[in-house]
Amino acid sequence: MNNPTPLRWGVIGPGNIARKFAEGLAGTDTGVLHSAASRDIKRAETFLNEFGGGKAYGDYQSLLDDSEVDAVYIATPHPFHAEWAIKAAKAGKHILCEKPVTLNFGETMAVIDAAEVAGVFFMEAFMYRCHPQTAKVAELVRDGAIGEIRHIDASFGFDGGSRPEGRHQANALGGGGILDVGCYPISMLRLIAGAAHGKPFLEPIQVKGCGHLDEVTGVDTWASAVLKFEGDIVGVASTGLRLRYDNTVIIRGSEGKITVTSPWFCSGEIIIEKNGQDPEVIKSDDSRQLYAYEVEAVANHLAAGQAPSPAMSWDDTMGNMKVLDQWRAEIGFAYDQEKSDGSLPVVHGGKLGKRGDSIPTDTIPGLDKPVSRLVMGCDNQRALPLGAAMFDDYFERGGNVFDNGTIYRGFSLNPSIIGQWMKHRGVREDCVLLDKGAHTPWCWPGSMRQEMQNALTAHQTDYIDIYMMHRDNPEVPVGEFIDVINGMVEEGMIRVYGFSNWSQERLVEAITYAEKNGLAKPVCLSNQFSLAEMVNPLWKGCISSSTKEYRKWLTDNNFALMPWSSQAHGFFTDRSGPKKLDIRLMVHGFYSDENFERKKRAEKLAADKGVLPLNIALSYVTSQPFPTFPLIGPRSIKETRTSLPGIDIKLTPEELAWLNLES
Repeated sequence: MNNPTPLRWGVIGPGNIARKFAEGLAGTDTGVLHSAASRDIKRAETFLNEFGGGKAYGDYQSLLDDSEVDAVYIATPHPFHAEWAIKAAKAGKHILCEKPVTLNFGETMAVIDAAEVAGVFFMEAFMYRCHPQTAKVAELVRDGAIGEIRHIDASFGFDGGSRPEGRHQANALGGGGILDVGCYPISMLRLIAGAAHGKPFLEPIQVKGCGHLDEVTGVDTWASAVLKFEGDIVGVASTGLRLRYDNTVIIRGSEGKITVTSPWFCSGEIIIEKNGQDPEVIKSDDSRQLYAYEVEAVANHLAAGQAPSPAMSWDDTMGNMKVLDQWRAEIGFAYDQEKSDGSLPVVHGGKLGKRGDSIPTDTIPGLDKPVSRLVMGCDNQRALPLGAAMFDDYFERGGNVFDNGTIYRGFSLNPSIIGQWMKHRGVREDCVLLDKGAHTPWCWPGSMRQEMQNALTAHQTDYIDIYMMHRDNPEVPVGEFIDVINGMVEEGMIRVYGFSNWSQERLVEAITYAEKNGLAKPVCLSNQFSLAEMVNPLWKGCISSSTKEYRKWLTDNNFALMPWSSQAHGFFTDRSGPKKLDIRLMVHGFYSDENFERKKRAEKLAADKGVLPLNIALSYVTSQPFPTFPLIGPRSIKETRTSLPGIDIKLTPEELAWLNLES
């Protein structure tokens, strides 16, 4: 639907690509160029004078503070996209951000979450995705013009010569072929694979890559990636800044091939060659300036917040960046600023803020630090930039407890993501580090001390706030474990300790042994606990504390529970259902008639309280009559954010009983 009032656009970073945007803007009646901002105000003035004038600013924030600006086009060097996109969202501006949207997935996730929270439009500016030619190519594939798709080749590269200080090649400016132009062929492969399956896009199930890293700058100068998609579709993406390519797309199917001669600038032909037939040629319509199409895509879809395929939706952008991260990882390339000894910038700009108060805290006996009621699981952040984005957000919301373990680190001595983050941000003393060890089959007293030393090395710290045995070994008398752990407590390696996946009987036995021998006793437990009953152990050796008997013991002893899978692996979202069987672990662990009734009741109570069912599920845990510090394992900032309302809900004993089918 067209926006009746022309958008007033501000340009952040008025360089060469911004001139292309301004030319496109001039060719549409959906918007006008209002202003431009550059660190050199004369540059902004020169830019505006080329297009009829406007307000010039010598800094970006002043443009965002201008109430007359409706939308911004961000065309700074890549490393500054995230900061200014987030600031633009907070300023209430609609956003068209040049590709690549950011340097990595962690930043991309933060940008899109900021746009969603602010309720503004956001789109990554792949201009070719908004052109009718691209829609036509996807349509041909979707309609089976060349049968079943088997192979896709896409390339985008140029020989820019050796210019180590230039924007395309400088490490500090986000140079390198993969992000600068390799993002185009990756986005095309995903689009075509999706069209072949009747979807807007498709994520690869495997990514392999290779390439050359420049000896001076360290960025990639030529590289290729092979992507495998569902249905054995194979896609090859090639890119480079020091090498010429054909810059074409060739799609091969069971009944022929499609060649797109100018896929990125949409000024050539679509050639359809069916087996045994003369080629059919569709000439691209290049009568309009290419960038006008993305300008109109913004104006026409403001209310939705994002444009439909083949333009880049939010999920499409995040998926594309994940693949680009994988490609770079395959060739061993990380930007200097993404490393622990680099700047590792906070995604919204500036320094990490003080720990917030959105997540309440409580205490655990023996610890002299506040303990946030939500614990951040650290088992899925495989790269430092992603971990930093997640941990920064969690910390600024008030969270300070991080759950890690030897098995999560793959038994590696390499620096842990959480350890690197705490050291880089200088917040070790503000954080509670929970580390788990002694996982089967290494659950023996003789191996625990060396494992602890390895953990301290990995975390780059000299103590663990909370140590937990990850499993129990009933073959070992409980006192032997308590003796070893107390030795580590006395040496200062551990502040307090507890157990994970221990039975009530063994826990009581451990406490009794410690008390009789004048030793430090366990003060917390990390078993599974959630509104949905764990009907089968998710993994071998897992134990739940959801039974009536265990809950009574925890209540009677006011014993702290730090439950894992506290939201039942996503059971209380739309990912679960009697006919939804794709998440096997959830199906195995939580599918039962009783649990689906619990979900039904959670949905009703959520509707009554104006929250999400997953918030009710979390509140069920935090409203127990014994202290709880549920572990959450968010895969995105949005998942962290949407979990928080559950902490503020206090369920009554009657509601707890009703949810748990006890009334």
